[in-house]
Amino acid sequence: MATTRQKKLKRTRPSRAKRVARGPNGGMEVLLIQSVEFLGDQGSVVEVKPGYARNYLFPQGLATVATDHHKRMVEKHRERLAEIQRQRRAGLQAQADEVSRQSVTIEANANEEGHLYGSVTGTEIADALKQQGFTITADQVRLEGPLKELGLYTVKVHIAHEIDAELKVWVVPTAGEEVPAAQTAEG
Repeated sequence: MATTRQKKLKRTRPSRAKRVARGPNGGMEVLLIQSVEFLGDQGSVVEVKPGYARNYLFPQGLATVATDHHKRMVEKHRERLAEIQRQRRAGLQAQADEVSRQSVTIEANANEEGHLYGSVTGTEIADALKQQGFTITADQVRLEGPLKELGLYTVKVHIAHEIDAELKVWVVPTAGEEVPAAQTAEG
């Protein structure tokens, strides 16, 4: 049976977890596995706050701890990583070109003057693109203001870093909801 002193010694032992490299500003140095917008490109070493690394970058598989081994591996394979990045950008640019050739029609309730009762949001535009076979999220649709009237709009769709597409969005009145006054008096 362990004495009280031995129990205290067990609790106060330092953990065997690896020490993480600290940057010059006191943050955590991480190596980006994938490009992260507003942070850096694939293969670069960046300094981030520890909570951002532990709670977002590591669980999402976007980064790893920047050890000397990882840095050497990136330098060794930098040319191949650059080629993969070029191919990925070419694919995303092709997707942007394809989105630019599309147009989306969204039905909305409107009054006689053409003012919508609500507004068309990025979610509705993203859903319309999904029906056409594109994988676009609502936060990739960049609206400069709410679409509150019937008509044709040009909307930017942010595909990736520095790759945007322009999409034509037609906002039209909902079909078949208006019932003439003569029919309501008869019915």
